[in-house]
Parts: sequence; structure tokens; C-alpha cells
Amino acid sequence: MNIDFPPPSNGIYNNAGSSRRFAAYLEHEDLERMEKGIYTEGFFNLTEENLYKSQVVKDIDNNKAQLLKTDAKFYAIHISPSVKELQAMGTTEEEQAEAMRRYIRKVFVPEYAKNFNKGLSSEDIKFYGKIHFDRSRSNNQNNMHCHIIVSRKDQANKIKLSPLTNHRNTNKGAIKGGFNRTYLFQQAEEGFDELFNYERPIDESFEYYNTMKNGSFIEQIKMEDRTTEFMKSVSYTVKQLTMQEKQKVEKKQNIKLKR
Repeated sequence: MNIDFPPPSNGIYNNAGSSRRFAAYLEHEDLERMEKGIYTEGFFNLTEENLYKSQVVKDIDNNKAQLLKTDAKFYAIHISPSVKELQAMGTTEEEQAEAMRRYIRKVFVPEYAKNFNKGLSSEDIKFYGKIHFDRSRSNNQNNMHCHIIVSRKDQANKIKLSPLTNHRNTNKGAIKGGFNRTYLFQQAEEGFDELFNYERPIDESFEYYNTMKNGSFIEQIKMEDRTTEFMKSVSYTVKQLTMQEKQKVEKKQNIKLKR
């Protein structure tokens, strides 16, 4: 599961003003799908679906009490499952979209709220999701992913929340709490595996990628050893299962011959 926070820019991710441009971008796929007679997904939040862009823009833009003109008003989040993860989420676009909404509501948003260390729950997070089914510059058939626009302020329009802060669980000074993106990625992955009963190979885990990218040489060697041992155990299990199936077939054949 790839989760990233596109940094603010002067383009569609410019978050110092209205969310209108970003929300409009999130609808770019709909026209093409409608022209082909393919169903489209509206915006959704924690409890509602098929919401209109106008409602999203109004809700996000009005939730900015005490923010300065240059302050961020919202943040973008991109959640992109791998092909194998998508297969675990369903076989059709409709099944995968429903599974994605369930994952966002039951796993990602609760973990996102918890990560601020302010005693928040998913009900405190003002967000809207938009599911896309195609990716530019990709020939893969399974391309479903989700964009999220989340308000800088909580639902009560009182608490400032930034997933891009470098503070982590601070309890002194002007900033209390913080945000640990590494921990969020780990918890979001574990939550996915539990929700969809997904048996994740070590070399497809966030821990593996993070270690191989940011770990020390010794940590990387240990991770490679763990991966090798895991692959050996999987290979052994497959051989055992294959042998058991072979024995069952031979047993059935013997019974038929005796008859």
C-alpha cells in the first residue's frame, strides 16, 4: 500500500486558498468514464457517499477559523494499493471501490486521527475521498486508487492538524502532539492486512521498503536474511501442501481400484 502526502505547490495542490481547484481535478476522470457509459464514483466522507463537488468545496473552505491567509487550509493524501492488494479487495471495480471506502473509514482515518496524539477519533476528522480507476502513464488494468482532501482544522473548527509537521508527540512548547508518518504507514498496512485477511510477504511490507531505503547496512542485511528465511518457509509449506494433495489423490485412486 503506497500512501503519500503530495507537498503543497502552486498547482492543483496549492492549499493556501480555496479547495476548488483540487476538487475539480479530482473529477477529471468522470467525464471520460461517463462518455464510455462506465459508472463513476462521487465524493464520500465517513458516513455519506455520492456527494457533490460543490458540497466538498463549501465544507472545506468554510472550515478555516483563525487561519492566516498564507496558512494551509487543507491537505491532499494519495492512497494506492498494489495489484495484489487490489485482488484481495475484490474482483470488480465496484467491489474494490466499496472495499476502499471501508478501508478509509475503518482503518486509515481512525489511524490518521490517532496519530496526532490529541485524543482525536475518526469523527473529528473533516475529509472527503474520491476514488479513481485509471492512472496516467500506466498500462496496468488494476489501477484503482483514492485521493483524499482533508481539512487543516478538525470537525469542530477549533484544532489545527498538520500531517506534514515534523513534530512527534511533543508535550512542551507551543505545539502539542505532532504526527509520525512512519508509524501511520505501519498501522495503516497492518489494518489493511487484518481487514482483508491479506497475508503480506515480508518483501512487500512497509518495514522492508523503509529498512532497505533508510536503514543501516547491518539492518539491511538482517532484513534480507529475514526475507530469505520467510521465502524458504513459504516454499516448504507449499511443498507440504502439494504432497498432501498428491497423497489424497493417490488414496482416492487406490480406493477406486479396490472396488
